[in-house]
Amino acid sequence: MGTPEFAVPSLQALLENSQLDIVAVITQPDKPIGRNGTPQPGPIKQLALAHSLVVWTPIKLKNNVNIIAQIEATNPDVIIVAAYGKILPQEILDIPQFGIVNVHGSYLPKYRGASPLVAAILNGDTTTGITLMKMVLEVDAGPIIAISKAVPIDAQDTTASLTRKLAPIGAELLNQKLILYLAGQIILIPQDESQAIYAPMIKKEDGLINWHENADTIERKTRAYYPWPSAYTFWQGKRLKIIQGQVMPETTGSPGAAWATPDKYPAVTTGQGSLKLITVQPEGKTMMPGADFLRGCPAIIGATLS
Repeated sequence: MGTPEFAVPSLQALLENSQLDIVAVITQPDKPIGRNGTPQPGPIKQLALAHSLVVWTPIKLKNNVNIIAQIEATNPDVIIVAAYGKILPQEILDIPQFGIVNVHGSYLPKYRGASPLVAAILNGDTTTGITLMKMVLEVDAGPIIAISKAVPIDAQDTTASLTRKLAPIGAELLNQKLILYLAGQIILIPQDESQAIYAPMIKKEDGLINWHENADTIERKTRAYYPWPSAYTFWQGKRLKIIQGQVMPETTGSPGAAWATPDKYPAVTTGQGSLKLITVQPEGKTMMPGADFLRGCPAIIGATLS
């Protein structure tokens, strides 16, 4: 069970393991893409179909007697979940003999929930990793099967780049530990509930920049919220996405005030320091260097962004 790019190496690892037989893949329904809104399959569905696997795309799982019956009919020993995107009801958790194994993008119990990589970047963490966990009804609270080696979070990492780093680590951990787990050779470790931190699903409005925050916090948001929803502000009533920023100690004016750096990039004063706008995306346009944006829109200097 999985949907986005993060899950692809895990499915690929299962496909390549001669000791395993994949009886079905469950993924999210096709979603509209592009200006025409044509439904397109996600990365996991594409990979599954390329290998002629059975694919199911239920809209919901809870109280869905059809999908529950389909899963029961396959009589699975184990189900692997990697970034599927829906909460699993108890009726499904109870089906496999060895339960459901989740490939989770953090060191549990830190950052349970839908957005562990976003949370790690927002909080300024310097490392993260993958946890293999046996799922229970409470979100990401089940006992730990294994944890990966530490993966550094670099100063330039975005959620997109960190996803690319962690996805193959998850696949590697599955390769190393899944068969041992199924053979009963791994002792599961309960999570320390006192250390649990929840990372909720990100909403579009989370990307709105508050220029009264300090520049370090805002810079981390530009990376954490890329590629979605992006950190953004408004100028002349239009959305301006800040794709990449650089923290500067200098300030001019009050928080939100735009000014020009000596190398002719726009910068914005924050509650502490300023953010130099290295890469931006004006509403309705493609990404561009901040210097190019300033040349085309010099009137932003002296304006207050909101």
